This record gives sequence, C-alpha cells and structure tokens, in this order.
Amino acid sequence: MKTLIVEDDFTSRLVLQGFLSPLGPTHIAVNGNEATDAVRSAYEQGEPYDLICLDILMPGKDGQQTLKDIRDNEEARGVSSSRGAKIVMTTSVGDMKSVLAAFKGLCDAYVTKPIDKAKLIGELRKLGLVT
Repeated sequence: MKTLIVEDDFTSRLVLQGFLSPLGPTHIAVNGNEATDAVRSAYEQGEPYDLICLDILMPGKDGQQTLKDIRDNEEARGVSSSRGAKIVMTTSVGDMKSVLAAFKGLCDAYVTKPIDKAKLIGELRKLGLVT
C-alpha cells in the first residue's frame, strides 16, 4: 500500500509514519501544494497513491481545498473517486460542519486526533486497504 501523509505538524507526521510505514512505502507532504504535486507526479509515473492521510488545518491551502484538488485531478484523468486514492481526513477538527464538508468533498473516512492506531487500522480495513 503506497501512502501519502499530508500533515504540517512534525509529531503528527511521525506518528502516522510509524503506524503506516510497515504497510508499504510512505511519503510525506507538509502542505496542500506539496500534496497535489505529489499526487499529480505519482499518476504521471503510473504509481498512484492507494491511501492519502490528509490534515484539514494547514497553512496556505487547507485540507478541504486539497481534497477537492486531488479529486479534481483524478476526475481529469478519468478516475472516479471510488476508484481513486482512499482519502482519510486526519484532523483535530471534529465539528459536524467540517466532517460533512469532508464527506461532501468525497473523502473516504474521517479520524480525529490524537490518532488511535487501532481506529485508523479499522478504517483502513473498512476501506479494503488492509486485512
């Protein structure tokens, strides 16, 4: 499973990388612009991401806009959101408005911080990424 972690907080990146790196290659983007560039590049190389863990609160382009940009990029390539990367919002923002906006933006799951490894792996199982 090829994963992109999009997170501006160093500690949160380390935690997610520790959870996910045993499952396959794990790449890091520290903001939304890096994330959209990484996704675009992965598609151009013919090796798209299976999973994207995406924080909502980031300086510059936030996670909601980054989610939209990633889904727009997939759609432009003829890849529907159901066949594209599984995107899990990983954030400290748990209010209903943010959750609904993320699912409206076609995220696949929403996990609040602090990230619990068992909960994250459970979501990945639901998404068919791990057994």
